Amino acid sequence: MCDDVPELSDSDEEQWQSMEEVSEHTTLQCLFCDRNLTSVSETFQHCKADHGVDILDLVQKHKLDDYGYIKMINYIRTTKCSAESLLLASDGPLPWDGDEYMKPALQDDPLLQIDVEELREASGGMGSSSAADQVNVEDRVQRAEEALARAMQDMHKLKLLAQGLVLNADTSHGPTCSGAIAELREDEDEAYFSSYGHYSIHEEMLKDKVRTESYRDFMYRNMDVFKDKVVLDVGCGTGILSMFAAKAGAKKVIAVDQSEIIYQAMDIVRSNNLEDTITLIKGRIEEIDLPVEKVDIIISEWMGYFLLFESMLDSVLYARDRYLADDGLVFPDRCSISLAAVGDTQKHNDRIAFWEDVYGFKMTCMKKAVIPEAVVEVLKPETVISESAVIKTIDCGSVSVSELEFSVDFILKITASSFCTCGGTSNSEGKAEQRAFQCCVVHRIRGDRLDWREREGGRARGGRV
Repeated sequence: MCDDVPELSDSDEEQWQSMEEVSEHTTLQCLFCDRNLTSVSETFQHCKADHGVDILDLVQKHKLDDYGYIKMINYIRTTKCSAESLLLASDGPLPWDGDEYMKPALQDDPLLQIDVEELREASGGMGSSSAADQVNVEDRVQRAEEALARAMQDMHKLKLLAQGLVLNADTSHGPTCSGAIAELREDEDEAYFSSYGHYSIHEEMLKDKVRTESYRDFMYRNMDVFKDKVVLDVGCGTGILSMFAAKAGAKKVIAVDQSEIIYQAMDIVRSNNLEDTITLIKGRIEEIDLPVEKVDIIISEWMGYFLLFESMLDSVLYARDRYLADDGLVFPDRCSISLAAVGDTQKHNDRIAFWEDVYGFKMTCMKKAVIPEAVVEVLKPETVISESAVIKTIDCGSVSVSELEFSVDFILKITASSFCTCGGTSNSEGKAEQRAFQCCVVHRIRGDRLDWREREGGRARGGRV
């Protein structure tokens, strides 16, 4: 595993600094007229002297936080309201409370790059230079550099995590699992949720028609179950399940997601005129408080590889135990894990044997990285060489987290003589176990017996099922 921490090159630092230097000379348009000014402090002074609006006084009067301040600035620029109407705003619901005013009215508006705490500190004696001191460029550059340094550290942590998962087949030195899903360290947890902030993974899930249409058809065909119910969507992503539930008649849907995709989900919900039914909350379900005490239904698309690897079932069970009403329902309500032996020598040659001769060069060391990787594919029926065996059935309404770590005896009845190129996870005693990145290498099947060798933690074990 590489220990080199990525460093920002000199050229990158110069480019960053030059960008900040350019920002010093950015012109600002007045909030109430067409006049262009040269600094934030000058803009505030102009608004106070020429239009009678003291921005700092408004921040104090309405006790605005960062979001409230941003919404107010965007409201003024978007609606082009008069100074008089702004000053008449009461202490009740403010005209800029709507989430639509989180969208910048001007691209890269310098007035949106100010910390509200700095404004409050500056309000005590804002003269010709005090405000400029509070929002000076040097402070902004320093904060930006600190943020960049944190981002580089996070990238390094993610790099180490990826290398450890993919390249290190020896699981004996990994962290101990307290459940079917290994508890994520803080940096791993962040990397996990960050991965769901990328749009491609949501596009892939939405284009999985079998999965998505199964949820849709279930809800649309059981509208009597959802009518006038309060529904919780755990890990809502783009909000597709929440919108299905709303269309199925739910009275209220609460959608929760920790990743950045939640902001896109907000726009999606508004675009489909469902904002009165669906409430979206950013955060981990274990760390937030819902606006209701109990929900009638919990829905979630939590399934991971081999059902439980990297799944969110632990979070769904937490939500069930804390928020679900006594007669509530969890969907999906029942899930199962099945095993079957597969003999597909072509796939094996494409993925494993391929590394033995790559354009005339040996790359056999790559097998160590490739073999443990799970592969998700639609199989040709003729490559399945055994009857399937259900090794675990999960009732999502009653299962506990401790039950998700299990071992179970299983038997695979072989139906064809062939090479077994994959067959799920197993150990030398013929028990299926929930283990990440563990798989069988090529097996030889004769009649109804399976001779196999398994790679586990870098060791080979022999056995017979």
